[in-house]
Amino acid sequence: MPIGCFLIRTADRVVLVDAGLGPQQQQLADGMQLVGGQLLTGLAAVGTAPENITDVVCTHLHSDHIGWLFDLEARPVFGYATIWFGASDWDHFVNGPGDMYPHVRDGFRRLHSSLLRPVDRDVSVAPGVTTLSTPGHTPGHLSVLITSGRERALLLGDAITCPLQLDEPAWHSMGDMDVALADHTREQLWREMEQPRVIGVGSHFPDLRFGRVLAGADRRWAS
Repeated sequence: MPIGCFLIRTADRVVLVDAGLGPQQQQLADGMQLVGGQLLTGLAAVGTAPENITDVVCTHLHSDHIGWLFDLEARPVFGYATIWFGASDWDHFVNGPGDMYPHVRDGFRRLHSSLLRPVDRDVSVAPGVTTLSTPGHTPGHLSVLITSGRERALLLGDAITCPLQLDEPAWHSMGDMDVALADHTREQLWREMEQPRVIGVGSHFPDLRFGRVLAGADRRWAS
């Protein structure tokens, strides 16, 4: 299961969507393990240094999506970037009971307010890049819509964990905080991806492959 981040280049902005787990490992229940460490290497491979990033959009504030935002001294890794996130996630994770690494929480609290963009509605981050409110997995979960002409691509974060959920709608992510709302949001996104010229990918989709929903009585995922 990959831990995916996405890089979007516009005319004058370089937007990173999600910031991975960080240079560490995380043990989960039932013997599962998350392994991080490759984001900065991946960025370098496509000619992008941390200081080139102008914006980071956090689809949500779970640890495997924000791990590279701050180093262990709570200093920002992407020192010139504005950080966008769901306002309700801030209330739950930074100021509330949600689980968050202490250095990441400290980093958020120390970062100058001019670099923080809490989002409580759909907003434009850059030309052709818009956040969409897709709550359920977390209270303030965001997806990102990329538009170019008539083509649209959805970066789903964890609003959909795996394409298999199209065939197995009762399967949920272990991290879904509001299961009923997550179900509702996921169904809305499936229907959006039934539309012509709309593709999507989630942060944990196999090989991070984009796909779309083939509509009909027996609708299915095609990548």
